[in-house]
Amino acid sequence: MNGDLERPAWRMPTGIAVIGFVLVGAFYLLREQYGHVLGALPYLLLLACPLMHLFMHHGQGHGHDRHDERSPPVDRSRREQK
Repeated sequence: MNGDLERPAWRMPTGIAVIGFVLVGAFYLLREQYGHVLGALPYLLLLACPLMHLFMHHGQGHGHDRHDERSPPVDRSRREQK
């Protein structure tokens, strides 16, 4: 180890090739099944809502952004006068 940071798997030549094959496969799959994909689209949108709440709101309400209770509150309604 020469102190180099290890590259992520998707940035290595093998990872790039796998991503390319997945994209080509997804294109042909969607191309052939276009009608079925459009039929499932409303259900996929409904499924996206709870998944977004599950994955995007995971840190709220757990005390990560608590302010120090000993410090006085900051009055942001007035600007400093010079």
